Amino acid sequence: MKATTSILKTNLHPRNLDREGYNFEQLSAVNPELSQHVFVNEHQTQTINFRDPLAVKALNKALLAFHFNIKNWDIPAQYLCPPIPGRADYIHYLADLLASSNNGVIPEGDSVLGLDIGVGANCIYPILGNATYDWNFVGTDIDLKAIENCSSILSDNPKLGEAISLQQQTESRFIFKNIITPEDRFTFTICNPPFHASADEATKSSLRKVNTLEKSKTKELVLNFGGQNAELWCAGGELGFLTQMIFESAKYPMQCLWFTTLVSKKENLYSLNKTLQKVSAVTVRTIDMAQGQKTSRILAWTFHSEAQQKAWKF
Repeated sequence: MKATTSILKTNLHPRNLDREGYNFEQLSAVNPELSQHVFVNEHQTQTINFRDPLAVKALNKALLAFHFNIKNWDIPAQYLCPPIPGRADYIHYLADLLASSNNGVIPEGDSVLGLDIGVGANCIYPILGNATYDWNFVGTDIDLKAIENCSSILSDNPKLGEAISLQQQTESRFIFKNIITPEDRFTFTICNPPFHASADEATKSSLRKVNTLEKSKTKELVLNFGGQNAELWCAGGELGFLTQMIFESAKYPMQCLWFTTLVSKKENLYSLNKTLQKVSAVTVRTIDMAQGQKTSRILAWTFHSEAQQKAWKF
């Protein structure tokens, strides 16, 4: 039986470029180092070992090079290695959300300015948003090493460098303060928040992921599920972080059209919606989104009335 090169991923957004699966021959052509990680599994399908951080990084490099001609994308050891298709889905669903405020038309070009809270060392949301819809971004992070790595990626890709700026958040207890100035006007915010409340909780979660993939028991942490403290956990966990985000967003109600964030834990939605009621958000939306083996969701809110949304200059 001949090995197949891809599997249709019907749970991905219709515009996702990886919806038809990975063509490892094409991807290996743009990033030859990927070929050493490709093998044929028991289903006669070409794949890689998603537990191997080097394999995942090689796949990401290939996807970004193949789809968007991104050169020299890389992340330091132990930093979060994002799944490209899942991150791209967030961008596509966000584009649909913006279209709902723009007479059904997805706004493109540099008049759309996004604010990425926690850009990480990978810079993935700004890269995908600019490459797909030509949006501009400000990426923020409390980790200077992450900012420096993003800067290196931008230096190797001049088009990205013209569209993406970076800013370190110098006070970790704040999210928008020190970042949004009185003159700023953001079309949206985007965020993949830290969702654990402690380093120990983050480690246990990573071990559960490993055991799920291998259907076995292990006490060893896999690097692919690594990440720096600020990427994986914070005091109060996901609920605490996003509650803080909502309260801070209310201080900048007219300076951003849509505030958005991923919410990993569905049980947090009830409390977050209650908080949004307290700050008088005008419209709140929850967008379900499949990400790999799990279901996540985007929580979006705006302080703009429908008339104000239509009057927003894209």
